[in-house]
Amino acid sequence: MKKLILSMAALGLLFVACESEKNELTQEQEIDMSDFYVYTEFDDAIAKSATSKNTLTPCYTMNVLNRQLQENPGLEQKMYAIEYHTRKFITAKGKPTNPGGGGGDTGSTDVDVTLVEDGLGSINIPVYVHIVLPDANAVSNQQISSQIAVLNDDFNTKNTNQLPSGATDFINDVTTTDIHFTLAGTYRYDDPKSSWGTNDAVKAAYPPTTPETHLNIWVCNIGGGILGYAQFPGGNLATDGIVLLHESLPGGKAAPYNEGRTATHEVGHYLNLRHIWGDGRCRQDDFVEDTPSAGGANYGCPTYPSVSCQTPDMTMNYMDYTDDACMYMFTDGQTNRMRAIFTDGGSRASMVGN
Repeated sequence: MKKLILSMAALGLLFVACESEKNELTQEQEIDMSDFYVYTEFDDAIAKSATSKNTLTPCYTMNVLNRQLQENPGLEQKMYAIEYHTRKFITAKGKPTNPGGGGGDTGSTDVDVTLVEDGLGSINIPVYVHIVLPDANAVSNQQISSQIAVLNDDFNTKNTNQLPSGATDFINDVTTTDIHFTLAGTYRYDDPKSSWGTNDAVKAAYPPTTPETHLNIWVCNIGGGILGYAQFPGGNLATDGIVLLHESLPGGKAAPYNEGRTATHEVGHYLNLRHIWGDGRCRQDDFVEDTPSAGGANYGCPTYPSVSCQTPDMTMNYMDYTDDACMYMFTDGQTNRMRAIFTDGGSRASMVGN
């Protein structure tokens, strides 16, 4: 009798194990990577909208990524693996509460995403700031402190009260990320070079400090009116971090991009967010469920609704190109995406606990 019971128990365990493997296989089969892309076909950072009269280029990240992909043949596969991990984690933990933007007969295209319970709690990112200017003291300690404060506010304040009265579909999308930033140290380098370009020369001259566990920010004159650029997860550690035009910091001269939101935008890229419009017009996505498709970047302070791809653009999202004063939100889907890279096996998991 005892042998019979033990045999049945063994069969039961075998059945459970087989079902578990079957479920895991099924889950992996559900990870759709068909829309994944890394290269962008045109330099949208330069192709400003016809209504934009500003000579500043808000972001050069995708141009830098195109260059890095050409220089490093293995980078595309690394980024694919990071994207697969991100999607697998989000798929396993949660799905949109209104997938496909059903909305019944209301005609709504809104998709509400549930925040994933990732078990990480508050995430703190220690930050090293490298000021590289002919006079490194041209950027004050107060500006650096203000920039860190802006990052913490932007990543942890909903700002629902700033949404236009008609933007009801966006109310449930606004969220806080529970990602925080702490200044670990400031380096000042008096360097006579007038501009550094976007080929990571400033990083080669002044290498990052422990990029495995710290966000490194270089503050300099990039040149060409470029406000900033970032490196996506998966790139070379020797160039990991973001670069900011010194005049984009709070109180700088790069109005209307002088309230510190260039840093917020570039840190978004550093944490694996794409531009809100997907850098490919309506045919390409930013890999986030609750950000509506958009036909391109928005500039200035658009009145709501600014419509492209047959839906209102989320112009107030930090990953668009609007003026600093007119961007004020991340979404639940963007938060899930950023936090996924800190989970076990994620590309920035080594930063957790620092």
